[in-house]
Amino acid sequence: MTDHPNQVPAEFVPPSVWRNPWHFIAFGFGSGTLPKAPGTWGSLVAIPFIPLWQLLPDWGYWLLLGVSMLFGFWLCGKVANDLRVHDHEGIVWDEIVGMWITLWLVPEGWQWLLAGFLMFRFFDILKPWPIRWIDRHVHGGVGIMLDDILAGVFAWLGMQVLVWAVA
Repeated sequence: MTDHPNQVPAEFVPPSVWRNPWHFIAFGFGSGTLPKAPGTWGSLVAIPFIPLWQLLPDWGYWLLLGVSMLFGFWLCGKVANDLRVHDHEGIVWDEIVGMWITLWLVPEGWQWLLAGFLMFRFFDILKPWPIRWIDRHVHGGVGIMLDDILAGVFAWLGMQVLVWAVA
């Protein structure tokens, strides 16, 4: 369960997820409807996109991240408002973008994808300062996205140290 008192558990799957394309995307193409650990499933959904994003030039991947974040502010806010909850656990677009941030400028290969996944989940679950503060005090689409963006940045920094140490 979450720290937010009005959060609806992921076990409640709004039927709109299967009818409304915005809800379907926000719910990680359906992954957020799984009853256990929807954030983990949403993070896994991000991984197949990474090899495609790695084909982009570095600035193109960076641009994609910016667009995905801006889109996420709107999308997560819209879906949360539609569902009348602060942050339904099934909304996992924020985890998807957090994973994409984590794996920017990381070498290709399944080992790096696994390391990035573990690093992002570590920071997303642990929520060190200021992530936990933001998670509790910033609301709307920006609040839903921002804690995972920061978890992605922390994980990205960790991955860059790991890449540097291995190289």
